[in-house]
Amino acid sequence: MTGLNTILIVVGLFLIGGIISFVKQGMPKSLITLLSIGAAMCLVAGIMRLDYWN
Repeated sequence: MTGLNTILIVVGLFLIGGIISFVKQGMPKSLITLLSIGAAMCLVAGIMRLDYWN
């Protein structure tokens, strides 16, 4: 694992924690959706950069 994919995975997990917190607080659905898209993009990018695929 390189530094960039580690950072992307950690940021994605951090955003998932934010999603859980925002759902508990009753924040607007559009904000939760935007956060979900960002978390998914970070996690997918971090996983796709792993060297296990070669």
